[in-house]
Amino acid sequence: MRIIFMGTPDFAVPALSALHAAGHEVACVYTQPPRPAGRGKKLMPSPVQVEAERLGLPVRSPLSLKKPEAQAEFAALDADVAVVAAYGLILPQAVLDAPRHGCINIHASLLPRWRGAAPIHRAVMAGDAETGVTIMQMEAGLDTGPMLHKVAVPVDRKTTGELFGELGAVGAAAMVEVLADLSAFPPEAQDDAAAIYAPKIDKAESKIDWAEPADVIECKVRGLAPFPGAWFELEGERVKLLLAEVVEGEGTPGTVLDNELTITCGTDAIRPLRLQRAGKPVLERREFLRGRTVAAGTVLA
Repeated sequence: MRIIFMGTPDFAVPALSALHAAGHEVACVYTQPPRPAGRGKKLMPSPVQVEAERLGLPVRSPLSLKKPEAQAEFAALDADVAVVAAYGLILPQAVLDAPRHGCINIHASLLPRWRGAAPIHRAVMAGDAETGVTIMQMEAGLDTGPMLHKVAVPVDRKTTGELFGELGAVGAAAMVEVLADLSAFPPEAQDDAAAIYAPKIDKAESKIDWAEPADVIECKVRGLAPFPGAWFELEGERVKLLLAEVVEGEGTPGTVLDNELTITCGTDAIRPLRLQRAGKPVLERREFLRGRTVAAGTVLA
């Protein structure tokens, strides 16, 4: 097929690579413009742009697709289908309608559960036993289009970061399978009554509330790892908690129980496994405690 690929982050790179390797003609790659990054705020191209340039594919980075000129340029590519994976721009109806088979999206959840911007984060934070990818036909609504193919993936106590990589690969393989024979994947309407939305993560959500049950906090820690990272305050310093386990323990929530940094919660307790001080590398708990003693009885904010 003649394809337009539309994606931006690391999640989308496996799909671009797989479609190219499968022999599809990638007419153009659309991605977000380079953004300032790092201490020097140097403009950095998106991961998809880096991969497209490695493959020798043409790249476009419009700030919007709302203008008639941008829509005409898109339509002039005369594509059979547009493949979308975490692109980052809303597609106007004229863009959705331009390719012969429309626009097909790789969405990182088992729709209609977790429509929206942060489906992987929300699935992990909610304690879901499984997540997955849905290949869906796009329409004007937010992830409301008919589904073509689903692939389930067990969460198995993985972090959001680990699932991003796994689901990116699963989504790439699923999209290649669908485009090999579109007629073999008849569209299935979503049950709107079963829809759950996955709003973008608000930074205010990242602070740990020790009054919550330990299992809820542990899911939150994995769901926010590695970014933005769940955090607490230790003697006025912000510390990210990137991995933890639930253990037995009781007491006033937020109290350190022992020299292993076991912390009481609303029910049970949390024992950190991986932590990060501001501006410092990620450390395992024992390494963290070598550089900083936290006495039993310390109360965390």
